[in-house]
Amino acid sequence: MDKEYLVGLLMNMTSKYKVNIDAEMLGKIVNMSAFRIVEKGAVIQHIGDKTLNAALVLDGMTRCYYIDDDGNDITRGFSIEGTLCMDEGMFGYPESLCEWETLEETTLMIFNTEDMKKFIFENDILKNVYIYLLENALRYKIYRENGFLVENATERYVHFKKLYPQICSKAAQRHIATYLGIAPESLSRIRKAMKENIS
Repeated sequence: MDKEYLVGLLMNMTSKYKVNIDAEMLGKIVNMSAFRIVEKGAVIQHIGDKTLNAALVLDGMTRCYYIDDDGNDITRGFSIEGTLCMDEGMFGYPESLCEWETLEETTLMIFNTEDMKKFIFENDILKNVYIYLLENALRYKIYRENGFLVENATERYVHFKKLYPQICSKAAQRHIATYLGIAPESLSRIRKAMKENIS
């Protein structure tokens, strides 16, 4: 991929998320990264894999999930354009806690977690971006816990749909259901009831 094009793409993303990183610094990040287009349905990281690399989703969508004792997969979360995936190493985990798969053809910017963290901590602007990412991760965790503690299944779905319309319109119902902690049939009933209430 053309470096100038990639820097422009990253500039657009940083602007969208109101993050200020100049073209020169983004060029250095591009130089530290590899770029890969992954077909839909590919597992890009397994439970227990070393977290040597992480990735930024440039286009497409990924999902991370756990596997329970009965072999069922339970969605932990989704990554869309402008968000990280396979990111446990960025938060200090030596091994992946879950499986990561692509839900559609996905373009990834892959980088070494140790090298990227070193680069981040050498620059105040990037440190602020890293703090922003950590705050978002914590906010996401609190929102998720809050949903399970105080919201019923319908409220969780409505909240999820409001916060993540792009995921809601593209991810499979069974994946959204396990993310919300309900059976796919229950989510189907909730969606049907909501349509009836709108009519």
